[in-house]
Amino acid sequence: MFIRRLLKPGASIAVLAFAASFAAAQGNPSIIEKIIDEGKNRSQARGTLDELSEKIGARLTGSRALDRGKTWALRRFRSYGLENVHLEEWGTIPVGFDRGERQSVKLLGDSDFEFVFSTPCWTVGTDGAVKGAAVKLPENIEDVTRAPENFKGKFILMPKQVGMGGPNLQRPTEIDNALDNAGIAGRIYRTNGELVWTSGRWNSYKEDNQPKSPLITIRRSDYEMILNQLDSGETPMIEADIENIFTRRPMKQHNVIAEIPGTEKPDEVVIVCGHFDSWNGPGSTGASDNGTGTTAAFEAARILKTVGAKPKRTIRFILWTGEEQGLLGSRKYVEDHAAELDKISAVLNEDSGQNWHAGIAGLPEMIPLLKQAAAPMADAFPGMPVKVQEVNRMSRGGSDHASFVMKGVPGFFMVKGGGLSYRHVWHTQNDKPSEVPDINLKQMATNMAVLAYNLACADEMMPRVPLGRTTAHPNLGGFFEGKDIPFCECGSILELGYQLSRMGF
Repeated sequence: MFIRRLLKPGASIAVLAFAASFAAAQGNPSIIEKIIDEGKNRSQARGTLDELSEKIGARLTGSRALDRGKTWALRRFRSYGLENVHLEEWGTIPVGFDRGERQSVKLLGDSDFEFVFSTPCWTVGTDGAVKGAAVKLPENIEDVTRAPENFKGKFILMPKQVGMGGPNLQRPTEIDNALDNAGIAGRIYRTNGELVWTSGRWNSYKEDNQPKSPLITIRRSDYEMILNQLDSGETPMIEADIENIFTRRPMKQHNVIAEIPGTEKPDEVVIVCGHFDSWNGPGSTGASDNGTGTTAAFEAARILKTVGAKPKRTIRFILWTGEEQGLLGSRKYVEDHAAELDKISAVLNEDSGQNWHAGIAGLPEMIPLLKQAAAPMADAFPGMPVKVQEVNRMSRGGSDHASFVMKGVPGFFMVKGGGLSYRHVWHTQNDKPSEVPDINLKQMATNMAVLAYNLACADEMMPRVPLGRTTAHPNLGGFFEGKDIPFCECGSILELGYQLSRMGF
């Protein structure tokens, strides 16, 4: 590998000296070689992602599905031989939400047409299959109060185009109340394209003023198909069968934690992490957001234990929950472990989808250590080099590393390469394991294992992040090249900003 090439016959004294300093600042070169060999040639990453996606499925914070997933994650870490495997509570969700198996919205006809759709989390579904005609939103409340029978049992086409945030949850208005009182079957919204996003908030409504019928979002082309039928004088008939399940009690929420204890400095820690929770729109399994990050953490742990790695510092693996609701799990962890933050050398966070790791960015004073840690990955996977980029400010971004960066702890959001569209899968119906290439999974997990092991064995801890040296959008220079930045497709400036922040810019 890298060291072996440096030490070829005839190498200069300067090169030999550099190789010696390089080896002293990271882990055992023979272990690094084993890590890369195991990650490339005996990877279990695909099996882990498929099992997570198919057996557990989507994992909304505050769902029974996530609870099942946490039990599964504990068993998996223990099966690898990790220590201190446990759940750490960070709070409660006042009301839980799951989606049942009945998830269907279709346009009835000689050949029924199934819509790609979603409803916001923590909003109602239907009581079995409900059929009704599609009608346009009335222009004023008088149209509803004068003839409520014209809207009873109907699906109302809402003219507002919605983006990632989903249907307007700031309810109710007077016309909303009037339509609900008239007994409508539901509301249908359109997206700004062919992607259907899922989101939602458990605190959007009090139980007594929630919409009494579903808020359904479908693709723009499907919405226009309904409109065309209406404008042609037809009466489009919709059938919705949406099983949305509430757990009307507080549900405790946890992060999942496991460790490989350090041999010399066990109180100093390198964290490898990703968030375990996901959105749970119909069709989505949370594979890229963030099954890939979860899988990378699992596989890095497995690789390190399999090759017998003995890091000097403790490597702690954490699967966060509550990330999609505002980094809740990691923020509470930082609060609860405030006295230990000075002992955390680095946080390696994977939460940017199905592409491979192209780089890691750090402040100038961090660059020597980062380069030493990343060097073995320069050509471990042909065509997928991991580069180190110098930046003047550390990215807060919009993922769990931000909770640490804001407290001065070096937190790194992995920069991606490969050209696959993250926006295609991000919070959409397309977030499935089939969108994730095997080789990308292998490379991500192997890189996390190499970086974590080298940083855990380095002579010194990573330099701290000084106060005022953070930004939501650092200049990553060449890392913009070839990266999927959805400037033209965003539904709003807010959506664009959120996407860029989550991607590390």
